[in-house]
Amino acid sequence: MLAADTRAGEPHTLKRILVLGGYGGFGARLSRRLAEDGFEVLVAGRNLEAAKALAARLRNALALQADRNGDISAILGEHRPFLVIDAAGPFQYSEQRVPRSCIEAGIHYIDLADARAFVGAISSLDEEAKTAGVTIISGASSVPALSGAVVAALAKNMEEVRSIEMSISASNRATAGASVASAILSYVGRPLRLWRGRHWQDATGWHMLKRETYTIAGHRALRRLVALADVPDHDLLVDRFAGRPSVIFRAGPEFAFQTLALWLLSWPVTWGWLTSLRKISRFLLPLQRLTARLGTARSAVAIEIKGIEQGAMKARRWTLIAENGDGVEIPTLPAQLLARALRDCRLSPGARHAGGLLSLEDFRGLFRDLAVAEETTEAPYKPLYQRVMGPAFAHLSEPVRAMHEVFGDGGARGEAVVTRGRSPLARLVAKIFGFPAAGKHALHVSFEETNGIEEWTRDFSGQRFHSHLSEENGHLVERFGPFRFAFDLPIGGNGLSMEMRHWSLLCIPLPRLLAPQSIAREWAEGDRFHFDVPIALPLIGPVVHYRGWLQPIE
Repeated sequence: MLAADTRAGEPHTLKRILVLGGYGGFGARLSRRLAEDGFEVLVAGRNLEAAKALAARLRNALALQADRNGDISAILGEHRPFLVIDAAGPFQYSEQRVPRSCIEAGIHYIDLADARAFVGAISSLDEEAKTAGVTIISGASSVPALSGAVVAALAKNMEEVRSIEMSISASNRATAGASVASAILSYVGRPLRLWRGRHWQDATGWHMLKRETYTIAGHRALRRLVALADVPDHDLLVDRFAGRPSVIFRAGPEFAFQTLALWLLSWPVTWGWLTSLRKISRFLLPLQRLTARLGTARSAVAIEIKGIEQGAMKARRWTLIAENGDGVEIPTLPAQLLARALRDCRLSPGARHAGGLLSLEDFRGLFRDLAVAEETTEAPYKPLYQRVMGPAFAHLSEPVRAMHEVFGDGGARGEAVVTRGRSPLARLVAKIFGFPAAGKHALHVSFEETNGIEEWTRDFSGQRFHSHLSEENGHLVERFGPFRFAFDLPIGGNGLSMEMRHWSLLCIPLPRLLAPQSIAREWAEGDRFHFDVPIALPLIGPVVHYRGWLQPIE
């Protein structure tokens, strides 16, 4: 993964590394690792006494007072390090002052940034870095460096990757510093872009809660609540792999009440009452530290991809569980590996993110010295409609079959015409279920498969409604909120129809006499998937009728 360096001779001290924030939560661990590797370490930061205290405990280390937002150029000119590593953060609102100063001074630069915009913008310095003959790398941390290495290993030999889902859950004893807290609070409750359903769409930071289970054979499982975080991978991984997969990254602390508390605090930001929660970080940190002793020393990472290999659907999952508090070491490993690579002249000049620079094997050499276990698993997959229909699924026309080969993530676009019932009760029912307004609409449908259950989100000119589809006793079951409808899927012509067999409310069976009257049809015309979905209710009459066509988005 690491290219040979074509640089000419090095004009400055080869083994001196200046670590900004070198005595902080991650910086101190990184400074120790670099010192153990034989580098001379300048432990730098605004608090000189803290820097001195750490430097005194390390081999070949000196303390230095430096402010990453101050005149860093003068410090670089005086001390002439071989490399600057910025472990201070937060990077969410940072400018490129430090990497630019390094380029001007002819000094290599690495940072531990996980800020989406900052990491993504580092390539704008590429030409300047090449001209200066220096290497500038952003994102040498768990994301995107480790995550990118793991995804590349999981995606090996896949012709197409459909979805990537990642999560990190930290030990409660790994007390977050002010920079980490500020970074998280910068996006909580705020809009962020995700590539899902084959298009960019808006989501909300620290929403999309999920209960994640981390399991490795022979180890006690962890079950943690995680929430949507904003990281560079949401941009970087989409275009890196064939298939343009959806990317979702979640994170969370050890205790569910902590995740839920932050989720509750996110709503004033989402509603526009506050611009962000960054100002409350000074109040939250003391509370977190008070509860630090309540948790365990266990952290975990999980990365799952879904894709196609030799025409077969496969899900691969990598899980890491760290014991004894060693999880906090992992974000420092990419910078250590890249510092070694620079020392050995294995990185070429230029500015880039760390997402594709390291391999999983590179990390495994350092995992051996930590109390961590990792495991990779693989499972085949059959689409929901194929499981319900059995051999008949293969006899569907290609456009209909392709629309129902949902795995991981997918999307389709087309057009639809909607008519609505005119009675007051019909309009009320349509509003409760979120059915679209009457008229001609541009239509987009997002498909998301999780654990064999599909979520279909239909967007009619910006009006959305969604349902969940699953299998139960040989039937296709579609759930709208508390209502569940079970269907048979007989083949007819070059398509299929959906014939209702029973329905329920809150899992309580309801009489067929009162059931919605609907036989939805799907068929192919040319290369297009066509649909016709009428819905009526006894005593009320027609509620909604939508028909149109779709084509998968490649």
